[in-house]
Amino acid sequence: MGTIGNESKAKRFGKAAIDIVSFAALAVIIITIISVPFAAVLLKLGKEEADTMSYFILSETLMLAGVFLSAWIVWHLRGFSLEGLGRSLTMRWKDWLSGILLATVLYAVGFGISLWAGAVEIAGVAFNPSSLLISLVFFLLVAVTEELALRGFVLERLLQSGVNKFCALFLSAALFSLIHIGNPNFDILSFINILLAGILLGSSYIYTRNLCFPIALHWFWNWIQGPVLGYEVSGNKFCNGLLALRLPEANLINGGAFGFEGSVLCTVLMVVGTGLILKIHGKRVISG
Repeated sequence: MGTIGNESKAKRFGKAAIDIVSFAALAVIIITIISVPFAAVLLKLGKEEADTMSYFILSETLMLAGVFLSAWIVWHLRGFSLEGLGRSLTMRWKDWLSGILLATVLYAVGFGISLWAGAVEIAGVAFNPSSLLISLVFFLLVAVTEELALRGFVLERLLQSGVNKFCALFLSAALFSLIHIGNPNFDILSFINILLAGILLGSSYIYTRNLCFPIALHWFWNWIQGPVLGYEVSGNKFCNGLLALRLPEANLINGGAFGFEGSVLCTVLMVVGTGLILKIHGKRVISG
């Protein structure tokens, strides 16, 4: 086993693993604690159908606060500069636009093929601007929370420990998929696709160490999937979509009750999207 500085890679990986476990445990504890004052509000909003999205937004805001505080505490206890977290959040507008564009293109292709193949049918259209806007805010919170946790902390910490960037990418993606295991209608293809989504989301980070692209991609992937096209998002139905879909039958093309992420079309698009990102960044490294 090689060494980095005065420490072996095994020792550095061990420290990273401890930090990741500590981060996860702290996040659960902190989120639980800061949720207590809001328990009555959350309970009320959760029972009132009209306020369901308000419930989701408040819950996700508390989760984001817990994730950030947990990351900061572990970083601080290790004596790391907060530059590692701050650098990953440095604004890069081209990356934001690229992430949004890629999500849009992937769904244009995937949904277009699904319609053409008759795997999904549009049963109706209901344009609700306020619902679309509120859900846009909610899915931004989801994207920031999950990307800060899985790419900004887990993947970053593995890379810092000297783990090969592709191994680190795979490990963080596997963890990303595992945290969805309790979602409704989760199965082996769902697991594979969310793992591939984690690789897609992290494939730029291993080169840029910046979260703008994965946050934007994650944000619009979920928002287009659910509130716009009307699919379940990773098995969950958060709100009614702009489109109301009808599935003639649940199959591997439409993903059934889990949504588009349970389909083989999603599998193909994840692989193609990841290959495209790695090729682009690989060329930049060579030319740079």
